[in-house]
Amino acid sequence: MSVSTVAAAAAAATATVATVIPADDGPSGRAPLPVLGRDVTVPLVTGGEVTYAALDYAASAPALQRVWDDVAAYAPYYGSVHRGAGYLSQLSTELFENARRTVAEFLDCRDGDQVVFTRSTTDSLNLLAAALPDDCQVFVFETEHHAALLPWGSPRAARRGGSDARVTFLDAPDSPEQAVRALEHALAARDPHGPALVCVTGASNVTGELWPVRELAATAHAHGARIVLDAAQLAPHHAVSLRDLDVDWVAFSGHKLYAPFGAGVLAGRADWLREAEPYLAGGGASRKVTRREDGGVDVQWHDGAARHEAGSPNVIGAHAVASACKALAETGFGTLAAHEERLIRTVRDGLADVPEVRFLSLFGDDAPRVGVLSFVVDGWNSSHFAAALSAEYGIGVRDGLFCAHPLLRALRGGDPHHQGECGAPEAAPGETSLDAVRVSFGAGTPDEHVERFVRAVRELVRGGARWSYRTVDGRCVPDTSA
Repeated sequence: MSVSTVAAAAAAATATVATVIPADDGPSGRAPLPVLGRDVTVPLVTGGEVTYAALDYAASAPALQRVWDDVAAYAPYYGSVHRGAGYLSQLSTELFENARRTVAEFLDCRDGDQVVFTRSTTDSLNLLAAALPDDCQVFVFETEHHAALLPWGSPRAARRGGSDARVTFLDAPDSPEQAVRALEHALAARDPHGPALVCVTGASNVTGELWPVRELAATAHAHGARIVLDAAQLAPHHAVSLRDLDVDWVAFSGHKLYAPFGAGVLAGRADWLREAEPYLAGGGASRKVTRREDGGVDVQWHDGAARHEAGSPNVIGAHAVASACKALAETGFGTLAAHEERLIRTVRDGLADVPEVRFLSLFGDDAPRVGVLSFVVDGWNSSHFAAALSAEYGIGVRDGLFCAHPLLRALRGGDPHHQGECGAPEAAPGETSLDAVRVSFGAGTPDEHVERFVRAVRELVRGGARWSYRTVDGRCVPDTSA
């Protein structure tokens, strides 16, 4: 059985689409990879329509055209995975396992590493949390996304029936070097006899800044700890090598990797996963189930990745992730990084003479980063500003706290906030509002979208909104009652 039938259909579909879809932009402004939705138009409250500028890649990136074509080509051949004798089931099983091999190659996995398909980064890190050995010590910076910050605590440990993981939260560092020193200090003071895990992001979902993953991994290993990399924001922008970074696990989401079909990945060392109870109990995870004389059941669980993939696998999601991995690798991360660096310069240079706009950063404005920038605007709250960008300019950004509340407090805790006329998420008691605006982009972003964003920010800061807005259910929306 071979996947060649599907591969040929996908190639034909891609070739057909390529002949009818125009380029995104002029030669100098074209996005490296075409994405779905690049020609979608949206209405403006001021009248007329405009091509939508999707600048919220850090939340969910649009699907690559190639991913969509590959999924469409496979869809007629869809079948059950691992448990069917028919042709389509056999084909789907091979496609699923071939996706696992593609992801392993994309991540430069080592011999013995496992690739487990999950639903998302959040799901991957919760899976790993459920597999921690008893009395494991966990070290995590307060700057993490909630997906990496929250899974390790005692309520979750109690639910899985294990002993409580001891969690140490590290303060936000002001430089990569301080991050390494802080981890070194914390690990040096830990109980050296028990297992330990460090969880760290590769790129911040708030500031876009790159973290010193290789150095943090070396520090962790020097103190007998393991390390898991949250690569949700890193993998779409830079090559991620388990071997080169020397991390024990990597987690990422398909929906941030231009494959929004409900799949995620946890890849890395097999031993803790093999020794843990299955993440979900059910078909696929079990090798053999027998009744006992006392009325109960005995179960033999699988030892490999299937141990934590109970239920019918998301073969379309896995195939989509593999397709995105191939597209990014073939395009080259050097090309993708150069494109993003140009767009970052466009934003920075275009707003350099607008003092009301202040970008948020831990490591400094010149720190290396992916295409993610968060900022505040004097005289505005984030909800109002983001609503005006959308309603009056057709630009989609993110506003709020970005599921990284401790980080936003660290970045803005002492910063006065001047609230505009439209509401924002409520602050905790005794705090000012800490929300911000985030613009993010990637492989499918043409220059025009970012240039329009810069013009829009300048116009809003200088001239104000052209429309009235009101707060509905905590969100700022155009007031259409007049």
